[in-house]
Amino acid sequence: MFGDLERPPLDARFLQGRLVRPGSLWTRIDVLAETESTNAVVAQAARSGAAEGLVVAAEYQSSGRGRLGRTWTTPPRSALLMSALLRPAAVPAGRWPWLGLLVPLAVAAAVRRVGEIPAKVKWPNDVQVDDRKLAGILLERVDTPDGPAAVVGMGLNVTLRADERPTDVATSLALEGAATTDRATVMAAVLRELAGRYETWVDAAGDPETILPDYRELSATFGQSVRVELPDGTFLEGVASDLDSDGRLVVLTADGPHQLAAGDVTHLRLTR
Repeated sequence: MFGDLERPPLDARFLQGRLVRPGSLWTRIDVLAETESTNAVVAQAARSGAAEGLVVAAEYQSSGRGRLGRTWTTPPRSALLMSALLRPAAVPAGRWPWLGLLVPLAVAAAVRRVGEIPAKVKWPNDVQVDDRKLAGILLERVDTPDGPAAVVGMGLNVTLRADERPTDVATSLALEGAATTDRATVMAAVLRELAGRYETWVDAAGDPETILPDYRELSATFGQSVRVELPDGTFLEGVASDLDSDGRLVVLTADGPHQLAAGDVTHLRLTR
């Protein structure tokens, strides 16, 4: 199953040497040949007392999960599939939702830097190029004996081919002509970007202003006419304008602004 020479395996020892150093956020890098879900592996480790900074990557996920219970399955070694354990104890609980915005921002920024493609963030937690989905983020809160923790999972398509796409809106670094499709290079870039942004956010006790300016700059959603499917199954249409102080999407409709904490967004047309 893992014989595709165009998709070399990740080298955990190499990644450990590049990322796990004194003073670094990252404390351990594991690479699994296959697992049902890296989020589940990291969540269990968190409950067993694992320290902040554990990263688990997988060459293949048999039951990977996205938002709203959706599945995330890609051919072996065609994507960067990993989860990280974070313990932002210094951040008030009310500001933890901003972590769900910080992570896709870090992924988009890293991809723009090493891949040299115009990746942007689609609220709440996708990374895309134009209207094509490049990556998805799944953030889960886990209660542990050492206090609450955050498990940050991500799936980033790297060498996914056109005939392997699960939907016609999926894309990959290779399909977008990225400057690199080396997964180790991309993984190191993403984790370094995430560490820097996360540490700045924690040092500021979760201040949204450590996230908002860059998020606004890289947002693919602000200024768009959108149709939002809400958790109760109803729909809302309007223009996405900004985030409020709690990280909720502000949608301007005919009857005034609405602040949305969750929802599935479809971009209808560009208005700016």
